[in-house]
Amino acid sequence: MNIILHEPEIPQNTGNIARSCLLTNSTLHLIRPLGFNTDEKSLARSGLDYWHEVNIKYYDNFHHFLEVNKNAVIYMATTKAKATYSQMKYNKDAFIMFGKESAGIPEEILVNYKATAIRIPMAKTARGDRSLNLATSVGIVLFEALRQHDFPDMEQKGNLHRLNWED
Repeated sequence: MNIILHEPEIPQNTGNIARSCLLTNSTLHLIRPLGFNTDEKSLARSGLDYWHEVNIKYYDNFHHFLEVNKNAVIYMATTKAKATYSQMKYNKDAFIMFGKESAGIPEEILVNYKATAIRIPMAKTARGDRSLNLATSVGIVLFEALRQHDFPDMEQKGNLHRLNWED
């Protein structure tokens, strides 16, 4: 699977998403500008000691992403979509894109992806402009896409540390 973050702003969210990508064998695609530094010193200060293990690709902008990934089928996660994430059928190598925390994916991009735009159902709030945390949203959609393919190359049985499960 492939997770695309379009101009992420909050390093903690991206760090959590990077860990999810590491543990699901997914590639993380980061589209600039980023709202944080990814240099060695900044990552160490944030406690992201696993960053170097994550398959991460960087792009200057969305157009650059499209040039490099010409045949990518992109699912756009947005509060503006009509279809829910669980109604969609994901390819094994799906690209699932999420927008920045403050504004989501720009409508200039979304308008071209009506057939693959997805949303996570949420209750309405008094303010009406709230949505789930970015890292939470990525986890929900990523694991649905992986579930549809029976969690490829992932451990599906757990073991206790000191004791054994009784059969």
